[in-house]
Amino acid sequence: MVPTDVTLSTGYKMPTLGLGVYKNDECAEACRIALVNGYRMIDSARAYQNEAQVGEGVRASGVDRAGIFITSKVYDPNEYGLEKTAAAVNDSIKNLEFSYYDLYLIHSPIGGKDLRLAAYKALLDAKAAGLIRTVGVSNYGVKHMEEIREAGLETPAVNQIELHPLCQQKPIVEYCKKHDIVVQAYTPLIRGATDNAVLQEISKKYNKAPAQILVRWSLQNGFVPLPKSSQESRIISNGQVYDFDIASEDMAKLDALDRGKDGAVTWNPVDTA
Repeated sequence: MVPTDVTLSTGYKMPTLGLGVYKNDECAEACRIALVNGYRMIDSARAYQNEAQVGEGVRASGVDRAGIFITSKVYDPNEYGLEKTAAAVNDSIKNLEFSYYDLYLIHSPIGGKDLRLAAYKALLDAKAAGLIRTVGVSNYGVKHMEEIREAGLETPAVNQIELHPLCQQKPIVEYCKKHDIVVQAYTPLIRGATDNAVLQEISKKYNKAPAQILVRWSLQNGFVPLPKSSQESRIISNGQVYDFDIASEDMAKLDALDRGKDGAVTWNPVDTA
């Protein structure tokens, strides 16, 4: 069976399933529901403008902060740079109203090489200061990862990218696996576009919701999916994915759905310059 957590290169354990809160401006209740129903990871970002809501939801849940894995990200190039990124992290801490983040990412490799490397260095400084436990990136392609390696900096522990059967991003996934970088999968539910005939067929075979099949596909591929929802029943259902296995022949059917970048459903081009 799929484990419920994974050990990062920094030594910290991260749950293998989390709640995404993108485009959820009032996510406190969703976070509370998720946490009281067994979730232990919440994925936010400065661009989502709901870091404070995440903190509120954590406190309302009654779950000890020490047992919750909370992520945020810096996105705006105007917040990239040694001083600006440091200020962004401090503001994120203030919003959350807890003293640290378990994981903090560069949200996108925009702004050019020099700016993103400076932002990454600032995150490493924040890690050294105890404000961040683990540093990672998001939407990074191979060339962006190589920039970090060539600069002699600590390898990111995590790369968060769009991943689902229609968009499998194999080159960067293979790179991450080779370098012990955990891959988090955002948009694992294809934004609700679950009318694919193969997905429907497999869903019926296992008597599971299409969303559960998609989350399970991600888990069995070694990814860490971050399904999002604001509806209580769906939040609960999306987390009930550790009690079954998709057989290898059905995993192969889902794997065969890959359309590369044509299958992407988000704004992100992973090859951002």
